[in-house]
Amino acid sequence: MAKPSSLKTKVSTKGQVILPKAIRDRRGWTAGAELIVEDKPEGVLLRAASKAGTTRFEDVAGSLGPGHRVVSVEEMHQALLDEAARRYRKAVDDRD
Repeated sequence: MAKPSSLKTKVSTKGQVILPKAIRDRRGWTAGAELIVEDKPEGVLLRAASKAGTTRFEDVAGSLGPGHRVVSVEEMHQALLDEAARRYRKAVDDRD
């Protein structure tokens, strides 16, 4: 991005601030875009919120189910071949 722009805006009675169109367009911020507001010593910083939040191990630890069974690479490969064959048979049956 080139040099920062100095544009003026006002705070409404509801505490809302209109971001100038040139800045919204340059940043790709459309209606409904989520922004993070940070209070800094030199002013207020606005930045786009990430699309996905940070994932913590504790939040997803059980999502794969119990880990008491170790599956070999050969078993995974065979499972993929079996599923591909099942989908192929289904596609052939659906054509008939």
